[in-house]
Amino acid sequence: MNTLLISAMVLFQMASSHAPAGATNAAGGLTWTAPKEWAVAPSASSMRVVTYKVPAAAGDAEGGEVAVFYFGPGQGGGTQANVDRWIAQFQPEKGSAGPGKPISSKVGGISVTIVTTEGTYSSGMPGGAMTPKPGWALRGGIAEGPQGPVFFKMVGPKKTVVGATPAFDAFLKTLKKG
Repeated sequence: MNTLLISAMVLFQMASSHAPAGATNAAGGLTWTAPKEWAVAPSASSMRVVTYKVPAAAGDAEGGEVAVFYFGPGQGGGTQANVDRWIAQFQPEKGSAGPGKPISSKVGGISVTIVTTEGTYSSGMPGGAMTPKPGWALRGGIAEGPQGPVFFKMVGPKKTVVGATPAFDAFLKTLKKG
């Protein structure tokens, strides 16, 4: 093999490999550290800063994911509009708790709003075909970064999301300006 081909193969492997779990990431003037058990996965959309795979809880056929979005200063809509949009992606199911009241807090001087809901999730790209996923849940956080809001959205089977909520909340507590 020639040197150019080997170099191209090495670059391709580097580009397609996952960043180490627990790697520090940044967007919107914020940095964070993901839990080591969350693997970085290829993002389904160019709008995502990073996508983490959340391991499935015992008995769940699939795991969840945490998608991180940053659209730029003044972009992505307000906090309440995003809370409403996320909740609207779920249809209540018999016996489900439905949406919880959003919780506002401060993490190192950063305003963070947390939202939780459950039911049948309409999964898919906006404007595209939606796949209903019954028995799913969402735990989301919207952080007001110095350069605009950063959105952290965990979705997956309810048992997986509920089981990963302590790790998700600890993840949000790693937020720092910088």
